[in-house]
Amino acid sequence: MKSNKLKLVVWSVTALALKSCAVPKVTAIRELKETPELQNSETIVNSGDFTGIDLNTYFTDRNLLKLFEQVKQANPDFKIAQQRVEMANSFLKRSRTDLLPSLDVGATISGDRYGKYTMEGVGNYDTNLSSNITEQQKINTDFTPNYWMGARSSWEIDAWGKLKNKKLSAQNKFLASEEGLKLIQIDLFTDIANLYYDLIALDKRLKIYQDNYNLQKRAFEIIKAQREVGKVTELAVQQFKAQNNNWLAEIEHIKVEIVTVKQAIATLTGVYGGEIERGSKLLSTNFEILNKNINVDAIIHSRPDVVSNYYTLQASHADAKAARAAFYPRIDLGATFGLNSFSAETFFKPASLAGQLLGGLMVPVFNKGQLKYEFNIANSEQEIAFLNYQKSVTMAFNELQSILKQTKIFHSVLDLKEEEVRFLDKGIEVSNDLYITGYANYFELINAQRSKLQAELDLLRFQHENTRNNVLLFKALGGRLQ
Repeated sequence: MKSNKLKLVVWSVTALALKSCAVPKVTAIRELKETPELQNSETIVNSGDFTGIDLNTYFTDRNLLKLFEQVKQANPDFKIAQQRVEMANSFLKRSRTDLLPSLDVGATISGDRYGKYTMEGVGNYDTNLSSNITEQQKINTDFTPNYWMGARSSWEIDAWGKLKNKKLSAQNKFLASEEGLKLIQIDLFTDIANLYYDLIALDKRLKIYQDNYNLQKRAFEIIKAQREVGKVTELAVQQFKAQNNNWLAEIEHIKVEIVTVKQAIATLTGVYGGEIERGSKLLSTNFEILNKNINVDAIIHSRPDVVSNYYTLQASHADAKAARAAFYPRIDLGATFGLNSFSAETFFKPASLAGQLLGGLMVPVFNKGQLKYEFNIANSEQEIAFLNYQKSVTMAFNELQSILKQTKIFHSVLDLKEEEVRFLDKGIEVSNDLYITGYANYFELINAQRSKLQAELDLLRFQHENTRNNVLLFKALGGRLQ
């Protein structure tokens, strides 16, 4: 009979909770927009399927790979990201323990002095006068001690999946943090690679100016000799001097730029300055990779930025489910077991064994407004996470398509510029011969030198831009770090 009454109370309280707190529904995760095919079919020559690229096979310059290792070992941003992964892992481990009952083991000692005109004081006094108790059961009415030693346990029953979804959220946040660490590493590698090739490009640019300056010095000697015999005026000499000074100034300015880039590399690698060992080749286009069939969806969804946003979306969805589960009653179980006595002499006797079982059903009634706001926040965070996920997919697709198209264009531009430089090299030889024989004036000689320099600088600029494009291609193709 008592059991039936208890069930009636429990179900009545539950019904009241459900009636007073309307439980909202969690918004389902929306589908992404369909990814179109790459508009770059002219570049793909159907020579097999693309299966991914590794860092050490894509970047083969040993000096650059050494810088990558230095970044991993010493870069502060990378170290901070590693600590965030450790934090996320700790949150995950803690969320797993929420599903388990807690257990505390310990001992307490306390003492009370009850007033003579209180229930406890009068009760203790009357108990000592009872003929049913022994001498060991008599209570000290002046100061009543209380000794306890044992274990206490509590357990929240996850009847509605709140704790389960919190654990799922922590798991996805941990996975998102791991992908975020990969993304930071790829971004740092991309930055260091661009700076490294900036340095090589500056070396090449410096050499172009120095070579052209040395070449023009020979022409300048011819001009000075002809001025001595009256074949040219002082104006021609001054024009050559002005151009020489211009190129010397550019040479010194390039040295300043080299110092700046070295400082940026040292900062990223966590060292205090020093020389940067480097090669002499820019990164060329890997057409073996480009002439493959590229599975766009597979490439995009292997990128750390996209995968991280995916896990963040899953975590936010689990958070929304946990916020919804908070509308339901909370069911708690508890138990206490141990030794309890008001006398040290009887504390370890079997009769001092004591225990307690507890059960609780807490119904959210008057705080339903707070729960509703928390649920709305979780639902909005899920929508934000979805939009970030969709944005990362869109950016990844457009970035990949843009880089592939630019690679083909750069290939054509570089062929044209290399041919232009060859033509102008021959033009310099011809202009010198024509000038000596009197068929060309000094102005044509200066223009020939200037055109050759500009063509070489343009070729280097396009080679450098193509290198930067190829560095970004590693990230766009979801390059693996190991």
